[in-house]
Amino acid sequence: MSSFTVSESVTGTILVVLLGAMILQVWSLAPTTMLSASTTTKPGCLRKCGNLTIPYPFGVGFSAGCSRSMWYDIFCMDSSNGGPPRAMIPWLKDGRDNAMEILEITETQIRLKNQVAYRCLNSTADTPSHFRSFEFFNSSAPFVLSSKSNKLFVIGCHDLSRFYDRSDDVIRSCTAKCKAEATNVVAGECQGIGCCQDIIPTGMRSFSVTLDQVQTNNTSTIFNQPCGYAFVGDQEKFKFRGAVDFDDPNFVKRIITDVPMVLDWVVGDHKCAQAQQDRASYACQQNTTCTDATESGIGGYRCSCRPGYQGNPYLTPGCSDVNECEDPSNSPCYNSCINTQGNYTCSCPSGHSGDGRKDGTGCNPHFPVLKFALGIGFGTLFLLIGISWLCLAIRKRRGIKRKEIFFQKNGGQLLKQLISSNKEDDMEQIKVFTMRELKVATQNFSEKSIVGQGGYGTVYMGVLPNNETVAVKKSKFMDQSQIEQFINELVILARTRHPNVVRLLGCCLEAEVPLLVYEFISNGTLYDHINRTEEPSWYCWTNCLRIATESANAFAYLHSIPIIHRDIKSANILLDDSYITKVSDFGASRLIPLNDTHLSTVVQGTLGYLDPEYFYSSQLTEKSDVYSYGVVLTELLTRARPILIDTRNEERSYNLAAYFVKGMEEGNLFNILDSKLVAEASQEQLFSIAKLVQKCLSVKGEDRPTMKKVATELEELWTLQSQTA
Repeated sequence: MSSFTVSESVTGTILVVLLGAMILQVWSLAPTTMLSASTTTKPGCLRKCGNLTIPYPFGVGFSAGCSRSMWYDIFCMDSSNGGPPRAMIPWLKDGRDNAMEILEITETQIRLKNQVAYRCLNSTADTPSHFRSFEFFNSSAPFVLSSKSNKLFVIGCHDLSRFYDRSDDVIRSCTAKCKAEATNVVAGECQGIGCCQDIIPTGMRSFSVTLDQVQTNNTSTIFNQPCGYAFVGDQEKFKFRGAVDFDDPNFVKRIITDVPMVLDWVVGDHKCAQAQQDRASYACQQNTTCTDATESGIGGYRCSCRPGYQGNPYLTPGCSDVNECEDPSNSPCYNSCINTQGNYTCSCPSGHSGDGRKDGTGCNPHFPVLKFALGIGFGTLFLLIGISWLCLAIRKRRGIKRKEIFFQKNGGQLLKQLISSNKEDDMEQIKVFTMRELKVATQNFSEKSIVGQGGYGTVYMGVLPNNETVAVKKSKFMDQSQIEQFINELVILARTRHPNVVRLLGCCLEAEVPLLVYEFISNGTLYDHINRTEEPSWYCWTNCLRIATESANAFAYLHSIPIIHRDIKSANILLDDSYITKVSDFGASRLIPLNDTHLSTVVQGTLGYLDPEYFYSSQLTEKSDVYSYGVVLTELLTRARPILIDTRNEERSYNLAAYFVKGMEEGNLFNILDSKLVAEASQEQLFSIAKLVQKCLSVKGEDRPTMKKVATELEELWTLQSQTA
């Protein structure tokens, strides 16, 4: 790649400039009747350059009298590839004539075809690794780099860009870094990992940008992307595509073409009040409004036509009146329309009143029959409203009574007593929601709000009045004989605080079956992420080990309360936007009384995760959760479902837990684990976690470790992995 060129290698020579000037002179001799149709360009001057309309105070030609001053002169250059001519804005630097192509001119800004500084690892001696990529204008120009529209961007893995002012002082800098293989680079994020961005100061008429390599002592941990880039451009147009941008051979061309540099342009050097004192140099013509260009940071002002007027506010004699009444088919009046300077008036026919305007009160007839008809109509309307109000009041009273019955039936009185007895507790109390609050939050439990469905019920996404997003679980049934136990467990769960456990915020007891309100986790379940057909972007040994450690700590914490979850599975482990683990769904959970080691319950759980000892004995213990968690670890390590279907005979299926244990006994571990983990982790790490899984999947509960022991071993592996990463 050759050294950087300005605006697709547009470096004007004296011959090109003179030839362009001659072409413009020929254009300027064209009949003025061709140009008089436009009110945007000075009469007798070229209206367009290629596809771009040139509005005054800009004008085509050098000192041709078509612009307000030399700073607004536009050079219309023939395209080298046979396309339409291009509008170029010139400036003088280091004795060379340079120019940037104008893409758009608006009332306040101009957009230029961009420039990009780059540094490539395979560069030769002809391509320096440190240079000023581009230098822009001088302090006398009426243009300023837009601080609102632009940002400084750096793309790379070990690249530093500096932004200099006219005095060569560094006033902004930005560094882009990333790890080996660029695994921490995320598309759409530009916060320093692979992509860096910084704001542009106001009032920058002259600046330059450099691109350097960041020095590091550990080059093995840095991803060696082919090139690094730096540019200043429209922040709304640039979208970082992640590591794809590192290998894109057309990256520079894409930025130059699609991400313009935006300039604010002004008229004069003073604000409106001071500029109006010198009428000879004041730019705003008749019927115009002057506005201070406060956002530019360099002073100056702009002109615009007053309401009801149109035209170019900078051209003599100024803006002309808009005749709103000129087109009868599109008249703004219902009846007659009379044009006035900057406005219009309407009138109504005899027997009507009003302003006659279509955007006003219009024309309304006035006679006694109309008043009588209106009286009858309003009387009937009020009668219907009264009857409807009475019916609604009766229905509302019945609804309130029904809610009171459900509230008492679902243990509402007991919940009040427990909340009242714990008022001195420093921990947050459970919130009791009304059915009306949850209907509003979930749009009346609409299908669009459903985010999950299972055997126990449906989960809806809702938004509370304080803009907090929540998950509302609506169960299918409730055992009335277990109401007291349900309320006690509800209070304990609501006061549970752990970073990897979904918080229970409150409940609603006004429905036939109680509704539970949890914090909302937006990134779906671990099951969904594991079983996607394509490989998940997050799936690697480090993340698997972290997710395993976080979930084990959460279940160990629940056992310390003590609560048995009873339905541990990957579908009940959620991941937030940062892939942090959140244990959820306590619909089947049970609180173990003090001094008890187990509960005798009806067997509940999910096929493939169910503890075989619990299945045959109905004795629920903490070791039942350990077995289910072992199945989740097996899913995470193999990316296989808990029930395996024989591809040769779809009617036959295998248990993943048994398949894993058998593979361990036969020494076939590395053929069972996911190939990505085998490639990333050491054999010692994989054997350690596999042995732990084998213990969790022991048929006898007494041979399984406690959840606390599982969490401790995983934390040791995680600590070792963090030190070697």
